[in-house]
Amino acid sequence: MPGERATDRVVLGIGGADRAKFLHGLVTRDVGPPGAGLTYSAILTPQGKYLADFFLLDRGDDILLDVQAELAPKLAHRLSMYRLRADVTITDSGISVARGLGDPPEGAFADPRDPSLGWRGYGMDGGAPVIDWDAIRVAACIPETGIELIPGDTYILEAGFDRLSGVDHRKGCYVGQEVTARMKHKTELRKGLVTVAVTGAAPVGTPIMAGDREAGVLYTQAGGQGIAYLRFDRAGEPMTAGDLKVTWNPA
Repeated sequence: MPGERATDRVVLGIGGADRAKFLHGLVTRDVGPPGAGLTYSAILTPQGKYLADFFLLDRGDDILLDVQAELAPKLAHRLSMYRLRADVTITDSGISVARGLGDPPEGAFADPRDPSLGWRGYGMDGGAPVIDWDAIRVAACIPETGIELIPGDTYILEAGFDRLSGVDHRKGCYVGQEVTARMKHKTELRKGLVTVAVTGAAPVGTPIMAGDREAGVLYTQAGGQGIAYLRFDRAGEPMTAGDLKVTWNPA
């Protein structure tokens, strides 16, 4: 199936002799060696909260960083702040992003988050958007930048980054690692993103109520399902989001 151009993405080019070491100390999952394909990763606040998620691709002489367009300027600025005296350059590569379903064309890479998300290619031609990515995301509970993933607010483990191969708990230190490691090893998650069944549609951000108590928030919806952020201790009761019935089956 031909791919479509992802017009909402910017690809930064990370160059310089220290580029891999530089990113290693900042992001939740290291870039793979040349030829290893795409890595899904994120950068966090020192308090362990999400700032941006992105794909990394080591091309041998530089590293491509594929990020949501609205986050690109702030991310480039933050990376520049951390650069200090390291031999690192950060530029807008101008490279386009294409994505699609089915077998990846030559030079494209499987999306590392989930097989249902198909492939991504760089510097490839792509057509107008035709794929219902929201329906795919909802079915597989894949959070999206700026919707379910909220800068300065989201904890990545609650957003499912373990399941999405977006964090490596064995790598060296990175910004926000201490909080993330504590959540992984010392606590049981009491909140998180899940796919729920819904009857109808409601605005993104509609509170989910269990009786007279708020149990979470409803986000992207498609095909009678939605991605919800739930408090698990309240999610067993009958739930509503506005006039909608919301059902979660933890099994």
